[in-house]
Amino acid sequence: MDGLSEPGALGRGAPIAAPDASALASTRRTGGARAALERTVAWLAGCTRYARAPLYRVYTGRLRSEVRMRPRPQHVAVILDGNRRWAQLAGLSDPGAGHRRGADTLAQLIGWCGTLDIGELTVWALSRENLTREERERSALIEVLAEELTTLPERALRRGAAIRVRVFGRLDSLPDPLARAAAAVQERTSASDGLHLNVALGYSGRDELVDAARAMVAALVADGVPASELASRVDAESLSRHLYTAGHSDPELIIRTSGEMRLSGFLPWQSSHSEFYFTDVYWPAFRELDFLRAVRTFQQRERRFGR
Repeated sequence: MDGLSEPGALGRGAPIAAPDASALASTRRTGGARAALERTVAWLAGCTRYARAPLYRVYTGRLRSEVRMRPRPQHVAVILDGNRRWAQLAGLSDPGAGHRRGADTLAQLIGWCGTLDIGELTVWALSRENLTREERERSALIEVLAEELTTLPERALRRGAAIRVRVFGRLDSLPDPLARAAAAVQERTSASDGLHLNVALGYSGRDELVDAARAMVAALVADGVPASELASRVDAESLSRHLYTAGHSDPELIIRTSGEMRLSGFLPWQSSHSEFYFTDVYWPAFRELDFLRAVRTFQQRERRFGR
């Protein structure tokens, strides 16, 4: 990417490129002088941040050491939000630009988890609602996801982290290229004993609960349980055995980027005792420092599990 880049610029991590004089003049003629001025100010601020980069590295290293000295969550989940807004702020017109940068950040996150000995990571990469976006953006998103999912194990390994990928959601609703990529990466990493990476694609929390209830009832019927006894055989344990995440631990920490302070239906059953951390940083701009701050916040909380 051209220009300097300091992730976290104004909490957003837009690339820092010197403003073009002709572009500024054109913008003023069309009534956009204020926007041009804002980009110039952002560029100047970015130069200052770039000069502070050595200090950032020192502080990140110190915080990493502090976090490693205390108990860490063993399962972290992240809602990868803000790719489009990051690209818009950066002035990028390619509909897949933000998603590609976000995929790079995911590969880094896997490495950060490895540094902290976090054994399981769950990410929400594609919601069911995302599949209803306009065709140009949807096609770009699917293309990027399929490409990045295919290469993610090798990219993570270059950062010192082997992974075992598991994809969950309503996979039969995924476009064929993405469905094939998901199946292939799961098979290719099935023997890995590295970090467990769960990727939610075409996911909706309501869909998961509906599908789990249907599967549970179908299993009871298959076992010969009469209709009059079905209700008495329904409990939390039996339902949890039919969730998409059955056999996996619940996340201890859930992080959402981009400033939205809600889960939007992400893991409604599994998050009942999770700690939440919200940051206004767009996902492509998410830094190791932001991740360490989230983990440190988790460490500072007293978990009571409703007691």
